[in-house]
Amino acid sequence: MVVRAPGGLDRLELAERPDPGAPGPGQIRVALHASTLNYHDFGVANGRARAADGRVLMADGTGVVEAVGEGVAEFAPGDHVVSCFFPDWQAGPPTIADFSRTPGDGIDGFAQEHVVLPATAFTHAPRGFSHVEAATITTAGLTAWRALVVDGALRPGDTVLALGTGGVSIFALQLAKMIGARVIITSYSDEKLERARALGADETINYRQVENWGARVREITDGRGVDHVVEVGGPGTLPQSIQAVRVGGHISLIGVLTGRGGEIPTALLMARQARLQGLIVGSRRNQQDFVRALDGGALRPVIDRIFPLEQLADAFRHEESGSHFGKIGVEW
Repeated sequence: MVVRAPGGLDRLELAERPDPGAPGPGQIRVALHASTLNYHDFGVANGRARAADGRVLMADGTGVVEAVGEGVAEFAPGDHVVSCFFPDWQAGPPTIADFSRTPGDGIDGFAQEHVVLPATAFTHAPRGFSHVEAATITTAGLTAWRALVVDGALRPGDTVLALGTGGVSIFALQLAKMIGARVIITSYSDEKLERARALGADETINYRQVENWGARVREITDGRGVDHVVEVGGPGTLPQSIQAVRVGGHISLIGVLTGRGGEIPTALLMARQARLQGLIVGSRRNQQDFVRALDGGALRPVIDRIFPLEQLADAFRHEESGSHFGKIGVEW
């Protein structure tokens, strides 16, 4: 599935490409079977993030290794694998500030049947996960893992505030509960909040009914504030998140769903002495650590709906509606 310039959901189409052939040294050939939708993918598909004409979509990809090239010892034919959002960021602190090498944006993505790529562009998939479940970890899952575990050093007994019930926030809820943290989650929908409670959320806030939800979070935490905020809204929600965080707490700025710029209450941020950290997904090493944590079976990703690949535009329309809970998958 490719997008034709200048983009738009009515400009997605099926296309034929030559078979990529056998893997060369250091490469693997993967038969792909699934992907999941992210707002980054939606931005490429609808033309907000301009990509080359005919770009193959989707940053997440999972499938089965069919062949390995010379020198590849990490994988063998038959292994289930999942892609990396930043295939060139193997380990260490972040060094990449753009999407020029991100699949489905700067390079072709995984909405296709076969790829031949460096083995370092993949990790093993979590044991026991379906292809769609495995595809959730590449972007949304790894973002939540890095925010809470890698950068946030989440500990049992900490309190986490997650905004909304999309893929990153639901993963954050599940990971926080797996580690033994307390979770507060927000949504506009009481039905979604009930589903979040069923997943373990300790407190819920309907932000349409409670306009000053930052103050409500402080009430819930007896005036202390939360240790970690998973901030996916951006400028429209950040002031409330700063209100909600404890002195010396951690805010992971992950999304810009409410816009790309806005006023920040800098005096309050300074008074909170909080760490406001922007982040984009994570490294391959981060993903390998995340997979090891998932191998124990402590959580399974929440899948809202699964679409066939040829209905990718409809899947994006479902994402655009905001009615989903957790991740939206495509499978072939």
